[in-house]
Amino acid sequence: MARDYYGTLGVGQQATDQEIKRAYRKLARELHPDVNPDEAAQARFKDISTAYEVLSDPEKRRIVDLGGDPLQQGGGGGGGGFGGAGFGGGLGDVFEAFFGGGAGGAQRGPKGRVQPGADSLLRTKLTLDECATGVTKHITVDTAILCDLCTGSGTNGDSKPVRCETCGGAGEVQSVQRSFLGQVMTSRPCPTCRGAGETIPDPCRKCGGDGRVRSRRDISVKVPVGVSNGMRIRLASQGEVGPGGGPAGDLYVEIVEQQHEVFVRDGDDLHCTVRVPMVDAALGTSVNIDAIIDGPTEISIEQGTQPNSTTVLRGHGMPKLRSGIRGDLHAHLEVIVPTKLDSKQTHLLEQLKSMRDRDSAEVVTTGSAHSGGLFSRLREAFSGR
Repeated sequence: MARDYYGTLGVGQQATDQEIKRAYRKLARELHPDVNPDEAAQARFKDISTAYEVLSDPEKRRIVDLGGDPLQQGGGGGGGGFGGAGFGGGLGDVFEAFFGGGAGGAQRGPKGRVQPGADSLLRTKLTLDECATGVTKHITVDTAILCDLCTGSGTNGDSKPVRCETCGGAGEVQSVQRSFLGQVMTSRPCPTCRGAGETIPDPCRKCGGDGRVRSRRDISVKVPVGVSNGMRIRLASQGEVGPGGGPAGDLYVEIVEQQHEVFVRDGDDLHCTVRVPMVDAALGTSVNIDAIIDGPTEISIEQGTQPNSTTVLRGHGMPKLRSGIRGDLHAHLEVIVPTKLDSKQTHLLEQLKSMRDRDSAEVVTTGSAHSGGLFSRLREAFSGR
């Protein structure tokens, strides 16, 4: 019968390679012979080592998933200890589990002097009108650019880089440390060449061997119609040139939308407040507003408009990004009641009141069709209605 390698590691058949590796490392920390000398733990350690060897090999794992056992088909005997075939590539993971590095200080090789550049980020302020119509902004960027004297080589004249004498061109140096597992060899980047594997004995007089210099330059950024606060525009290869004249990263321009004196933006919709005198709200009127994009636009206020009403102008809001569709303009109507009246105005209002004897102040009951207003809305919100 085929062994349950997944069950040995405590993972399901759909587990990813990383999940299998994490499960093995967790068990290895608990069951390693130098940590847990119990015989049962040692036997269990051999089992999980064999299971990890099988499941970390794509071909062996395929055989397991088909219901077979690769170790019974000439795939190697399990539980061979540190030098046995059953342990396979698991030794490196034991070292990684305890030390976070590879076994035996395996060399990764020099990283090279030429490295990709980093991305850059800057912010630019836009008005609401500029966000609505699009604009070309001219901005100043301070980044690393290719050294024009050595064209990125970092050397002076015809001189050339030479192999690092400290690491012999490996880009890293090794050291031996003692632990409960014995002697462990670790690697770290060479302090002389910083991992490049080579040094420049005669560096460029302008960039000092880095292959790049700082420079301030002006570039143009085309801002599309409909951008909003926090959006970023990517300019490919306009960021930092990498060490050794490596390829430049990208430049990201983040939009900072400034507050408008009239409109408040909510996505693609615009909101504004229109103050309407009490008489105009009762009789009806119209008011012109200088709308974004459309210019002077008439807002009709119907007869009998109530406080806190809203008039919506469809398609008069902000344009959607990369689309011809526009949001709406919401005009929130604030009815203004006069606080001071002269004798003539008071007399006229008293005449109006006498002609509308049905209009009188009253206390409405909860649930009444006329019990609107701010207080009712607050009460409904707090009562969960």
